[in-house]
This record gives sequence, structure tokens and C-alpha cells, in this order.
Amino acid sequence: MNWIEKVEKVKEELVQDTQAFLQIKSVLEEETASDGAPFGEGINKAFTHLLELGEKEGFTTKNLDGFAGHIELKGSGDEVLGILCHVDVVPEGDGWTSDPYRAEIRDGKIFARGAMDDKGPTIAAFYAMKIVKELGVPLSKNVRMIIGTDEESDWRCVDHYFKHEKMPEMGFAPDADFPIIFAEKGIIDLNLEQQLVKKEESALQLVSFESGRRYNMVPDFAKATVRVNGDVAELEQSFYSYLKNVKINGQVNKLGDEIEFTIEGVSAHAMEPNNGINAGVLLATFLADANLDDNGRAYVMTIKQCFHNDTRGNQIGIAYKDDISGELTVNAGVMHYQEEEIGKIGVNIRYPVTGDSVNIKKGFTSIEGFEVTDFNDSPPHHVEENSPLIQTLSKVYEEQTGEKAELIAIGGGTYARSLEAGVAFGPLFPGRPDVAHQKDEYIHIEDLIKATAIYAQAIYELAK
Repeated sequence: MNWIEKVEKVKEELVQDTQAFLQIKSVLEEETASDGAPFGEGINKAFTHLLELGEKEGFTTKNLDGFAGHIELKGSGDEVLGILCHVDVVPEGDGWTSDPYRAEIRDGKIFARGAMDDKGPTIAAFYAMKIVKELGVPLSKNVRMIIGTDEESDWRCVDHYFKHEKMPEMGFAPDADFPIIFAEKGIIDLNLEQQLVKKEESALQLVSFESGRRYNMVPDFAKATVRVNGDVAELEQSFYSYLKNVKINGQVNKLGDEIEFTIEGVSAHAMEPNNGINAGVLLATFLADANLDDNGRAYVMTIKQCFHNDTRGNQIGIAYKDDISGELTVNAGVMHYQEEEIGKIGVNIRYPVTGDSVNIKKGFTSIEGFEVTDFNDSPPHHVEENSPLIQTLSKVYEEQTGEKAELIAIGGGTYARSLEAGVAFGPLFPGRPDVAHQKDEYIHIEDLIKATAIYAQAIYELAK
């Protein structure tokens, strides 16, 4: 069966449907949440759009209260092959060349937030199901695209889904890299909350500090406001010297007796913080050397001491690695400080499959002047190499690409980990840059077509 040829026949329709889906801004909006749309109007619009596509093509669809749903191709048996996708995306951030929701095509690529993570590959998987359906071949398993709406935040969608629907016997998530992700690190989100001390007079008072919007993103912008009792010229000059030294952009704005500092970093996914430049950590590092008030200085000094030039947890005493999934990583993703309030640092940790979350918590608990709160642990996920799922997907990938299906481990967390026998499978091909969560995110149209063909054969082989 020539799967690429079958995808090429629907290429124009595939690209148009991908663009239309990407043009829906599906970012978490708690303020527009309602019954039936628990994560806001934008996400619900994308979710219902996808369900309507499924209904139009004659699939069975189900909406579970707006939290999650599925599109199903019926087979003759009771077993389910799950394809786990999500329609929500991270905030677009700044600095895009074109509107992040225009889904503009340039140089054979579709540029949009969600092009790679995960709306582009979701449409690829949908078209793969459509191609298999139109072949009319007998299937022994039900093929079910499970659609999540809160993957980029708290996974409340799949929690709700699996309270009402059965767990697929096996499945894959088109939400990472090719060839096959057989291991995913454990993921911990936690907050560090500052214990305030008695305030003493100081020449500089930290009024506010803000950086980051998501635990799983490296902050690309930071802003701090400092109240100044005296001349600001020396502090301003010191800041611009610091910017030049670390080779980043920033600004100073004077507002009466206050001075506002801003820094521009580079956003990246928290699975590898070194791919980005953490604006919050850099701004805190600069302010740590200023003569701030006790609370303000303790806040920025802790950020500097724990996270500056260290994304591996060495300074916190939690560094660890194994041969299966590599090194532990740490990302200070959300930083919030307001005068007279409790300062908070939101941290995301990705730890190896043989790691220990108890030791990680102990490391953060030992940070002086801060308390660990909201500790949330998603344990590591690992599927054995000789499993039928991996053996079949390896065969499909090698036949489609002519390349060896190497097994890889990642720091990202995909919906595959919600299945006992689940792996992440594409869409990022070897050698392509990982642009997920970054400005000017894109997917190559050529890769969209190849991924669709791979998913179509995978569905056929696993469900026949």
C-alpha cells in the first residue's frame, strides 16, 4: 500500500484544514470558562471544531462536558487503539514575524502557535483515520482519537475523560519526536512561597517582580519595579552594563521615585531550559547585587542562588541522571513578587525514569526562607522495547522512511503517559529544529504529509 500517494491526493484539503484549525486561538482563558467550556471560549471553539470535522466525515463522536471527547472509527472488537491529541496551546508570546493565528504559509511551512504542538499533528492523525476509513478495510479494534483540552496546564481533561471512558489497550500520542518516544521523564510542578521577615528601611525597595506565565515555559520577559531613595544614575548605568555583558536586551523606565527594569529573554519548552534564555532569572541575578530591602533581596537572591546558570539542580542538591532518560532539568517558570505580599516562584522539574521525587522535594524544602507548596508529581513513563506496540511502530517508521527506528527518551510529558501501553510518535523528524512553544512555531508541509502517511499505516497495522 502506497500511503504517501494516498495522502498526496488530499494534500490541499489537509493543508487547508490544518490552517483553519490553527487560526482558532485556543489558549486557556479561565475568565471565559463556563459550563460545557471549562477552559474558556477559545479552547472550546477548537474542541467543537474538531468534533464537527469528525461528524462531517461520518465518525462517531462524543463530548464529555467540554473537558475532553473522542472521534471514533468503529472496528469489530472491543479493544481500543487510542490516539491521544490536544487542542489547547501555550500563549503565543512576543516577537512573531506574522500573526501567530494567521497560519501563514512561507517557504513550505505553516507558521502558527500549535503548528507542531499539537494542532498540526492532530489534523495529520485525523486525516490518517479518514484515509483508513475510506479504504474500508476490516478492523479488529476501535480506533479512537481522544481529544484533550488542558494538556498544557493541569491535564484536567484526561482525568475527566478516564473517569467516564475505558482505557485503550494501547495507543500513541502524535505530540513529540520521531522515531519513537519510549520513555518520558517524571514531571513535578511546585511553588516556593517566601516567608516574609520584618521590613527595614533601605535605599532600594523592591515593589514588584513579574516573569513567566507557565511552569513549562522558559520566561521570555521579566519586569521589576524598584522604589529609589536617592540618585538612580549609578543603578541605571550598572543595569545597561549588565545587559551588555550578558548579551540581552532590556530597558529602564523612570516613574517618579520608582524605576522599572525590563529584560527580554528567549522562550523554550521546560523539557530543555538550555534552549531558552530565562529573563526572570537574569533580572533577579542583576537585582541580587543591589542594596534592596530584606524581603526583596531574599527573593531575588534565592532565584539567583538556585537557578542562575544551573538548569540541572546542582545548586539545590537534586542533580541526577540515568542511562534511560538522561539528566534531571529544572525551570523557574513563573516568578511573582509584590510588596507586602508573599513572593512565589513556580518551578517545573523533569526527572529521569529511575529518579526519586521524594529526594527532589527534600532538596526544595531545604531552601532557606521558602516553603514548598502545591507539589504535583506526574511519575515517569516507560514502555519496554519488545512490546507489540513498539515493534509495530518501528516496522511502520522504517518502511515509511527507510531509517532505523531508534528509541528515544524525552523530558516532555505527552498524553502517552496516561496509558499503560502508550508512546509518543512524531511529528518532529530527526534533524528538524524543535520549535514548539517558541515564537514563529511552524510545521513543514512536507513533514505534515509524511506524518499523516506514517499515522495511517500505523493505525492500519495496529487495528487490522
